[in-house]
Amino acid sequence: MDQPADAPLPPSDALAGLTGHEAQARLQTDGFNELPRQERRTPLAIMREVLREPMLALLLVGGGIYLLLGDLHEALILLAFACVSIAITVIQETRTERVLDALRDLTSPRALVIRDGTRKRIPGREVVRGDLIVLAEGDRVPADALLMRAQDLLADESLLTGEAVAVRKSVATATPPTARPGGDDQPVVYSGSLIVRGSGIAEVRATGSGSEIGRIGQSLRMLETEPPRLRAQTARLTRLCAIGGGLVSALALVLYGTLRGGWLDAVLAAITIGMSMLPEEFPVVLTVFMAMGAWRISRARVLTRRAAAIETLGSATVLCTDKTGTLTENRMSIAELRVSDGETMAPPASLPALSPQAQALAFHGLLASAPQPFDPMETAFHDFARTALPERPLPTQAGWTLARTYGLRPDLLAVTQVWRPDAAQPSCVVAAKGAPEAIAALCHLDDTRRAAIGQTLDAMAARGLRVLGVAKASFEGTDFPETPHGFTFQFLGLVGIADPLRPSVPDAVRDCRSAGIRVMMITGDYPETARAIAGAAGIDNGATILTGAAIETLAEPALRDHLRTATICARIMPEQKLRIVQALKAGDETVAMTGDGVNDAPALKAAHIGIAMGGRGTDVAREAAAIVLLDDDFSSIVTAIRLGRRIYDNLRKAMGFVFAVHVPIAGLALLPLVLDYPLIFSPIHIAFLEMIIDPVCTMAFEAETEEDDIMRRPPRPPAEPLFSRPLIIWSLLQGLLVFLLVGGLFLVATQRAMPAEEARALTFVSLVLSIVSLILVNRSFSTSLVTAIRRPNATLLWILGTMTTVLVSSVLVPAVRNLFRFAPLHWHDLGLSIGAAATVLVVLEIAKTFWRDRLRF
Repeated sequence: MDQPADAPLPPSDALAGLTGHEAQARLQTDGFNELPRQERRTPLAIMREVLREPMLALLLVGGGIYLLLGDLHEALILLAFACVSIAITVIQETRTERVLDALRDLTSPRALVIRDGTRKRIPGREVVRGDLIVLAEGDRVPADALLMRAQDLLADESLLTGEAVAVRKSVATATPPTARPGGDDQPVVYSGSLIVRGSGIAEVRATGSGSEIGRIGQSLRMLETEPPRLRAQTARLTRLCAIGGGLVSALALVLYGTLRGGWLDAVLAAITIGMSMLPEEFPVVLTVFMAMGAWRISRARVLTRRAAAIETLGSATVLCTDKTGTLTENRMSIAELRVSDGETMAPPASLPALSPQAQALAFHGLLASAPQPFDPMETAFHDFARTALPERPLPTQAGWTLARTYGLRPDLLAVTQVWRPDAAQPSCVVAAKGAPEAIAALCHLDDTRRAAIGQTLDAMAARGLRVLGVAKASFEGTDFPETPHGFTFQFLGLVGIADPLRPSVPDAVRDCRSAGIRVMMITGDYPETARAIAGAAGIDNGATILTGAAIETLAEPALRDHLRTATICARIMPEQKLRIVQALKAGDETVAMTGDGVNDAPALKAAHIGIAMGGRGTDVAREAAAIVLLDDDFSSIVTAIRLGRRIYDNLRKAMGFVFAVHVPIAGLALLPLVLDYPLIFSPIHIAFLEMIIDPVCTMAFEAETEEDDIMRRPPRPPAEPLFSRPLIIWSLLQGLLVFLLVGGLFLVATQRAMPAEEARALTFVSLVLSIVSLILVNRSFSTSLVTAIRRPNATLLWILGTMTTVLVSSVLVPAVRNLFRFAPLHWHDLGLSIGAAATVLVVLEIAKTFWRDRLRF
């Protein structure tokens, strides 16, 4: 309900508020009611930072080298990849700059204040300490404030606490001690919370960064996101390869010039070897895999905001999940009806057979709710009535008039509403709902009935239900009693309300556990509710619940010890969520954290993988997270983890292939120099090989389907290097085998006085076919060649088809053959090339079978 601006207060209201002069002076002193604005990095500044990355610098330098060599095709490809990488990084970094802007927008609604004895509507950012703010249903609280007056006031503080149920507020009788969001009967309302029922007047005590939500914003500014490990590893590997390639090129220049005396030819030879060893594939592969990985994950309705999260998904060991809006649907619904005679009905299965007593229970619960509800529990009564009582129109639709409302009071936790069905008749229908013990008191039940209700209440609460009692009464006339105790109530029964679990959650939790990921619930809700939801979700709820109060008493080492086995953390405050994440990280866990509220933002940013809800989540949570679930489906987390593991697997395959394939290329480029034989390669040959290697390692391996055991493995150790020792050994073995076989063919052909052009053609064709064998071997670490071949990969087929066409043309078409400086090959020469490639394939497949476990493929 809105209050008119510039409306004078009633004479009985003695609250005059600040004067305009006082408000302006405090605004000058304290500043606006918003978070301090930090200097934003411009896209140009971000681009300068990106260009200092060694990986991108190598891409640009590589493109420049190819331009100097006149190879426009390769130069354009490298420069295009560099530009795409720069653009992606700039866009992502620019988006992260909006996190505090989103928080400022949330904390600055318009506010109704009392100044100079008059109500005025002003921007929320202009609210100052000492202002009197007027609150009504539907208002967003603009600042932390102490309640001076309140009537039946309920506030939804879920953005700050994670609790789905609104909390009751009461007027301050004295200056309160330091208060925190959450819990009933507090005299403080908090910035960013929503008034769902009642009205009140409050004096502002804290604005901007001094408010609860402001403290969250301040902590966000001080947190650093996790650096991408793969980027650092790849940059280091690229630098080493570049240095090694430069040294080998210099050695080739000296050897050729010294042994053969032709320094111009020596320069060309050195350039050829430099091209063969230029490690541009490594940064290109990482860039393409991260971009394509983000695209593939987006098809599963998951937005990747930071590419570093993709590489970390496969390492997640703990998934910290909020309850409200993440495991549950963040909406209250009626889950159980227990009428006074003991009959129990559990919607929706019991809806067709809803008894008259149950219908009366639901209908009078509706009558005791606001006609236009903001409170989620009252919304649940309205939703249930539309479904379960279609023949009974809503009171307002039937022409009923709300004659009197008795709000919540600290001494009577129940709402009573008096309805007049016919304005011409004095008969009224009275309905009350509230805490079961309050309803029992209104109905004047004896001790036996109260004890039975208490037992039922305990059983329902143990299942995580919020329980309300409902009663009805009749009244004639217009002289209503001062309190609800003046009515003669009849007890109708109990209503259990729950925030329902998402249907996909149990299967998703089961998949996480099979993948070695521990699921931990972190919620601001009560322990009993958390335990019930955890049990329904399949989270291990046998462990001791760790509460926020207990965490306050634990030092960091003790907290780490408790968190090694904990699966439920309840009544947790925002800074405690952050502390939990930091303690898990200190215990060598790789932490994924889900959430949707402002209270989750610091923990989302601090976690290795922050996962926000895109539909119901706040802008602050989405901007602080690395990953956003666009459909709010918890099972999408499992899909993202599966895809993350697949991407990392395929990245290792691609990197291993690149490492392996450069061994024979570099060896065959150096072999003629050492033995004083005719050179095998010229820049055109290297360019052709790069035309094979680049698309294979970027597109073909990226498109490979997942391994069969991808979700049955334990999480990958986060410190494990991309190029582990087993992978290096495996790559070297592959490369050396190809070099020995192809190099052996070259030596035999040369010693038998085969013409240089024919020996070059034989060697080159053998090398290309052997590279095809390497591709097939590296398609899978865990399955046989036959199984891998059956896996569809249209991109690989397209690349191999193009390569075959060019290779056949280089042997059979005279113009192309002259370009490559080849001589025609005989059929037996082709047989030797095919035999060498087949040998590579068979030997490596056998080796992979025997050494798979040892080398951890």
